Amino acid sequence: MFFILSKLLAFLIAPYTWLFFGLLYLLFRVWHTGYRKWTLALTVFMYVISNSFIVDELVRAWEFTDDDVYLKDTRYDLAIILGGMGRIDERQERIDFVYAGDRLFQTLELYHKNRVSKLLITGGSGSISQPHHREAAYIRKYLQNISIPDSSIIIENNSRNTFENAIYTKSLLDSLKFKGSILLVTSSFHMRRSLAIFKKAGYKNITPYVTNKITGIRKFGFDYCFIPNSEALHHLNMIIHEMMGYGVYKMKGYL
Repeated sequence: MFFILSKLLAFLIAPYTWLFFGLLYLLFRVWHTGYRKWTLALTVFMYVISNSFIVDELVRAWEFTDDDVYLKDTRYDLAIILGGMGRIDERQERIDFVYAGDRLFQTLELYHKNRVSKLLITGGSGSISQPHHREAAYIRKYLQNISIPDSSIIIENNSRNTFENAIYTKSLLDSLKFKGSILLVTSSFHMRRSLAIFKKAGYKNITPYVTNKITGIRKFGFDYCFIPNSEALHHLNMIIHEMMGYGVYKMKGYL
């Protein structure tokens, strides 16, 4: 009973719940006025974009699915792990990983299973105000702190976006005369654009490996299908941003 009540309380105290029920109350108040259609349209719109089932179906259509790389025993000479995995904690001089940190953690598992020989972290600073915060350098420090040898770590810390990830990393690997197999690691919603960019940049023998997947097996629970959820808004925002990025990169000839 306590578990059910805790779930119900979490729903009731969520700010988005207040907003949605506020819209329903407003709709009731203006039902017999000229504002009815606009208020109804806004309420329906807010419901649709916060419906987990509807949003997940859109996400599912965009998300990239790899060829079950995790379940196989294929070995790779190098894993290229795309940045955007955390924030820089200036006071403690370390990186605080966010959800995309899954890119690194899943690759570390493959590394410890001897399926990946070396780790290449690509990512500089995506901040205009703090260009000195180079993410890859902080991640190297993290890897050193957990006893990953320097001989297994390569960093590229000048890139600011996915296109530069591909170009700068290609230049680095060419300078090292690298010719081996590559595992490209990034989030499932980001892989479609990333893989196209890396292939356009001239990478050969490259295999995609997706992490922090948004969707999974379809669910049909009542709360999932009918109750508004602010997390769905977050997922929708990520996918729209990624679709826009794909379109812009396509127009610029990056993929």
